Amino acid sequence: MTYYVAYIRKETDSDYGVEFPDVPGCVSAGRTLDEARAMAAEALAGHLAVLETLGEPIPQPSSLEALKDDPQQAGAVLVLIDLPQDFLKAERVNVMIPRPLLGRIDAVSGGNRSRFLVEAAEAKLA
Repeated sequence: MTYYVAYIRKETDSDYGVEFPDVPGCVSAGRTLDEARAMAAEALAGHLAVLETLGEPIPQPSSLEALKDDPQQAGAVLVLIDLPQDFLKAERVNVMIPRPLLGRIDAVSGGNRSRFLVEAAEAKLA
């Protein structure tokens, strides 16, 4: 398993908010601590999947030791959110695509058929 540190905080009259110091822009929330932790796991998995789809680097998780003096953690509860090892692993598949369509994909994909097909699938499924 790979673990990412999440900071959970609660302000008066609000839900619990979650942020990841190693994954800027990845945030979540929940009404309870348990719900916030569960939602954080879902947000992390989704955020990293989008990064992978876009060909962006996946941030490496910091250790608890490395974050112990992080000023951003003030007032936060630190929790570890696990990400299964094989979550981001791509799987090779064989597909049949008509040659003319494949030529059109090649013309606009910049030579990365896999990325084009993943992005097209994500757009269709959204």
